[in-house]
Amino acid sequence: MSFRESDYLCDMQETILILDFGSQYTQLIARRVRELNVYCEIHPFNKIPELTENIKGVILSGSPFSVKDAEAPVPDLRGIRGKYPLLGVCYGAQFLAQNDGGDVMPSEIREYGRANLAYIDTACPLMKSLSPDSQVWMSHGDTILELPESFEVIASTENVKVAGYKVKEEQTFGIQFHPEVFHSVEGPQLLKNFVVNICGCHQDWTPDSFIETTINDLRQKLGNDKVILGLSGGVDSSVAAVLLHKAIGKNLYCIFVDNGLLRKGEYKDVLHSYKDMGLNVKGVDASKEFYAALKGIEDPEAKRKAIGKTFIEIFDKEAHLISDVKWLAQGTIYPDVIESVSVKGPSATIKSHHNVGGLPDYMKLKVVEPLNTLFKDEVRKIGSALEMSPEILNRHPFPGPGLGIRILGEVTAEKVKLLQEVDSIYISELKKSGWYDKVWQALAVLLPVQSVGVMGDERTYENAVALRAVGSTDGMTADWSHLPYSLLADISNQIINKIKGVNRVVYDISSKPPATIEWE
Repeated sequence: MSFRESDYLCDMQETILILDFGSQYTQLIARRVRELNVYCEIHPFNKIPELTENIKGVILSGSPFSVKDAEAPVPDLRGIRGKYPLLGVCYGAQFLAQNDGGDVMPSEIREYGRANLAYIDTACPLMKSLSPDSQVWMSHGDTILELPESFEVIASTENVKVAGYKVKEEQTFGIQFHPEVFHSVEGPQLLKNFVVNICGCHQDWTPDSFIETTINDLRQKLGNDKVILGLSGGVDSSVAAVLLHKAIGKNLYCIFVDNGLLRKGEYKDVLHSYKDMGLNVKGVDASKEFYAALKGIEDPEAKRKAIGKTFIEIFDKEAHLISDVKWLAQGTIYPDVIESVSVKGPSATIKSHHNVGGLPDYMKLKVVEPLNTLFKDEVRKIGSALEMSPEILNRHPFPGPGLGIRILGEVTAEKVKLLQEVDSIYISELKKSGWYDKVWQALAVLLPVQSVGVMGDERTYENAVALRAVGSTDGMTADWSHLPYSLLADISNQIINKIKGVNRVVYDISSKPPATIEWE
């Protein structure tokens, strides 16, 4: 399945177009715009989609490049500049200034971190309602020393004369700070000024409007065709299933495969909850096939591929039992789409369980992805508007390969059973204490390490497990959660006392980056 810009750019919805130059903050810009109930999309600077009437404005992102670099990104803005409101952020602002003859040079004093606006042109619509001395976040190695004649300064800091500018006779603006990050205190107001006041967006992109539009679009696209969907028990596939069910009813066939790598009791619990939702679901216990496929494999990526290959084989077998299926539905969400078409191309190793990346040719099914424009928190909002169970919507993210990548080294049925028991105690205690809903994701990892211990009067030589809990908003970055020592002590005691084979529990206090949330 290849990415085509027209697949994702809405035809009717008012849209802010964000051109990505590779900044780590680009997704944050999109999230802040969407928090204003305005739809937006990210596209690589060199893959600008067709400029339709629904595009109300364009934002140029920052970049790790300097505008002076030989390989610096150079967008073709001939169809945008002067025709749409345009906001350049950091690199975007420097590019616009240099392109019109301004002087951009490496900063004598590299401004990084918090700064305050010493001057604000309050008559400028972009700066409306910003406070004197407003705190902003700077992150740039270059600075604009001289503006072209047609540009005028609208904001300065103590060290940076051109913190913001406007092009005369145009709705074109540039800022050298990042309004999208938390530390730019009035950044949301500045973005609202641009998106709502300058671009004229109506802030009508709400969960209810998304649901209505999506269901109508699905009905038109799918007609009376049959669709199959692989359910995982997670938020994304569950919300996708409910949307499709509302659109096409009995023509949606859901398959829930037990790969033997789910949490304790999860297969039966989730299958039961789906039945209560009125979905047409078939459960398939294929744990033996997955264990056989994983035998002797220790490399994380090899495990992912073995799990993915086995899933497709089983799913394809089950799909062939349903006659005349034409579509495969997937719970792909927007970060997966963005990663697959990044400025630098697909990541060197996109994890094998991600939906974006294609299907085996022999399946010969068309793909429908009703959530491919949404971030994870937006998917939860849609599910809530659909009145789905909080138990499903508030579930922590769970990887496609399941416990297979939380068992370091070879995966066996015995190791899975042990980790299921550890995980069950951990998650149960987090829920009892009220901490489950305070963290983004919690997991237990079975380490390929045995350590000496003492139980009673005997020495033991048993397994070590690691517990991890992180806080995040979208999983792109995460910090370890500061669980109370008393709670950790209680969880550790229960695991060691109740589970034979574990005599040591450790807590992971790594952040992402540099670590990842999962261990494999």
